[in-house]
Amino acid sequence: MLFSNSESPTEIWQSIKHELHRGASDPKHPFRYVNLGTMGKGFPQVRTVVLREVNQGLNFLVFTDFRSEKVKEVQNSPQVTLHFYHPKKMLQVRVEALAEIHFQDEIADRYWRGIPEARRSEYTGMLPPGNKISNPDLGWETNDKSFFTLLKISPQRIESLQLSKEGHLRIQFEKEKDWQGQWLVP
Repeated sequence: MLFSNSESPTEIWQSIKHELHRGASDPKHPFRYVNLGTMGKGFPQVRTVVLREVNQGLNFLVFTDFRSEKVKEVQNSPQVTLHFYHPKKMLQVRVEALAEIHFQDEIADRYWRGIPEARRSEYTGMLPPGNKISNPDLGWETNDKSFFTLLKISPQRIESLQLSKEGHLRIQFEKEKDWQGQWLVP
């Protein structure tokens, strides 16, 4: 368990923020891999992405290829949702957020310089992600052009559900309300 009803919303908020930051800094933390939901064509789309950083402003940073469907979906609708789950602590965190796309700008360039050479091929493919191919090896053909993109995801609302045999607890924090906690019916 991460929190109980004996803790104040302020204490719970600090614990949640700590776990989110750990997800980005500890490769073994369950929050490292997060589900990203976007508005697709006709259906919501959900995929797992790697949480690369949570900065001081509580923005979540994710890397992707500019040609990916998720970038197109964010261009059409910047409202996204992140979904985290910690199985040992029985904790779910949902984040409603606004996403910004950084491609071929100063921010993307700064992070691109930090990508190891061995990993750069993930962003320099000849074909866009999702293209149909006849052989899996064709998906790894690269060129000199980088499609590296950083998604900066700025939370507007963070809701946490603490599952417990003694009774579930649910609390919500909103940026508009300076992240003050509000208990919700689980």
